[in-house]
Amino acid sequence: MGTATAAGVGRAGTLRTAYGGLPPASKLLMVNQFGISLGFYMVLPFLATYLRGDLGFSVAFVGIVLGLRTFSQQGLFLVGGTLADRWGPRATIITGCALRVIAFGLYASTSSAVGVVTATIAIGVAGAVFSPAVRTYLMRESETGRAEVFSVYNVFGNVGALVGPLLGAVLLGVDFQLVAAVAAVVFALLTLAQLIALPAQPRLLHRDSVVGSWGTVLKNRPFMLFTLGGCAYFALYNQLYLALPIEAERVTGSAQAVSVVFVVSTLVGIGLQMPVTAWARRTLSPGRAAAIGIGSMGAAFVPLAVSAPLIESASTPRPVVGWILVLAPVVVTTAVFGIGIALANPYIMELLGVVGEERLSGTYYGWFYLVSAVASLAVGAIVGRALDATETVWRALPFVIVALVGLIGYAVVAVMCSRGLLTDAVGEEEFETKGS
Repeated sequence: MGTATAAGVGRAGTLRTAYGGLPPASKLLMVNQFGISLGFYMVLPFLATYLRGDLGFSVAFVGIVLGLRTFSQQGLFLVGGTLADRWGPRATIITGCALRVIAFGLYASTSSAVGVVTATIAIGVAGAVFSPAVRTYLMRESETGRAEVFSVYNVFGNVGALVGPLLGAVLLGVDFQLVAAVAAVVFALLTLAQLIALPAQPRLLHRDSVVGSWGTVLKNRPFMLFTLGGCAYFALYNQLYLALPIEAERVTGSAQAVSVVFVVSTLVGIGLQMPVTAWARRTLSPGRAAAIGIGSMGAAFVPLAVSAPLIESASTPRPVVGWILVLAPVVVTTAVFGIGIALANPYIMELLGVVGEERLSGTYYGWFYLVSAVASLAVGAIVGRALDATETVWRALPFVIVALVGLIGYAVVAVMCSRGLLTDAVGEEEFETKGS
């Protein structure tokens, strides 16, 4: 049933049609993704202010706490992916969601440094556990139309990311611990729903050890090459939290301008994700779609490379009316960047099933995310150093670097595509039929 339904999803161009064509288990996981984003973004955007302002922790401590969340999640993706293969995706998803109940419950019940650090690490570990497992479950549920499935998944996540901060801001008027408690309830309901309604998938036989399965992945040359190109996507994606907000604040002199970046990117993700994926399915092969998407994400920063040396830094906040001109390059970059994300992400997820194998799908996702985390850290450090330069002549440098990262990612994936390393018999036949 999953295969036939996924084929219908593959022909869908709207969210309603695509979601309606999913099997019940996949529909539940889409709602689950909305809930995960809702609960997460209710709390995390306000965490730094809470720790610094309400609890009085130092800026250095706050930085360490936020870094621990990122490190514990991205650094353990391989463990989460391996657990998804060995335990099965269902058990791993439930475990991750239950762990977030505990994590947000700690935020709601303690204000000690130890409690905050424990909760933050638990949030990261939970993400590392359920994120690869959800993707593994969805990949196994569908043999065709996987890009469309992941597009629906992205839209639900973006809606949660849009609603979460709004709800969190309302509840924050009462107390941050109330926000955390509501988030814990959200994750408790998700955990309960999965226990009741999410069916277990057939267990796959593993004759090798965990270390042996890791070795199998590392010996897969097409996968490793694709990971080298695909990790550029995540290195670029992180600029949504680094280069774009910093440039928005630099040109306006106001931290409030940062919200424009996230509103534009989220609205693009919600409104254009399904149409972009449908267009790519009609006109491009999956490999070409992934390559062009990554390249577009990098090329999106060209306007900023041009404008940054021309727009002086605002030493004091500019009038809101004056934001239109100085923020225009940031908005254009963010919009094009969002379209690139919408194009690249679903097809990268789909292609991981082509260069990998179903038996170790979680492990493949885990390795891909682990390498991507390292690449994101390295590129982020380089771009961050470039952003520190205040001289006018160097202002274009960080955006040139980001554009080059996109170009490299595009080149690697495009070469693999031209050599036939990113097609399988079913996917290529389907594309050729639609293109004729």
